[in-house]
Amino acid sequence: MYLPEAFAENRPEALHALIRANPLGAVVIHTDDGFDANHLPFELDVAEDGRVVLRGHVARKNAMATLSRHGTDALVIFQGASAYISPNWYPSKQATHQVVPTYNYAVVHVHGRLSTIDDPRWVRGLVARLTHKMEQSQPVPWKMGDAPADYLDSMIENIVGIEVPVDRMIGKWKMSQNKTAEDRRGVAEGLAATGDPVQVAVGTLVARAEIKPN
Repeated sequence: MYLPEAFAENRPEALHALIRANPLGAVVIHTDDGFDANHLPFELDVAEDGRVVLRGHVARKNAMATLSRHGTDALVIFQGASAYISPNWYPSKQATHQVVPTYNYAVVHVHGRLSTIDDPRWVRGLVARLTHKMEQSQPVPWKMGDAPADYLDSMIENIVGIEVPVDRMIGKWKMSQNKTAEDRRGVAEGLAATGDPVQVAVGTLVARAEIKPN
């Protein structure tokens, strides 16, 4: 990933927060037939010693499920808030007109070795934890016990667990850090004025972005 220093985000807490808020990751692996990509929700586990692991599951019929426990190198991409940036939001446009459109975004690239876990108890525990997290915002959260036991058993049988111990994480927060303070303020205000929740979120990130010295 092209990563100018101004956009580099290295704080583990920021990278972990983006993944937890946006748990659907794009998993890219290389197979004998070329690159393969799947989009999967992940659980992020951070141990006390700092080790980080991603855990998820795939359909048993998915080619990824045929990987052995020895696994394969994988890249998992998590996308945070993003928004189009209009040149009209830069105050400098009125003075120089030397501005062009761009896109602001926050992403985390996770590198590690993906392996499969074909263990119904392990998979059931993972699904229970993911379900609990995803259902927290519901007025009446659905729980696994709401489904008939035999039906749930059959569904668990049809999926395989996957695990990615993280070797490295790369964060990129492209949030107008390369612009002047006035232009950054203009971008934040322009995004806030749209009223769109995602664009407003990007505007907040622009306003809070750390500006690194040259």
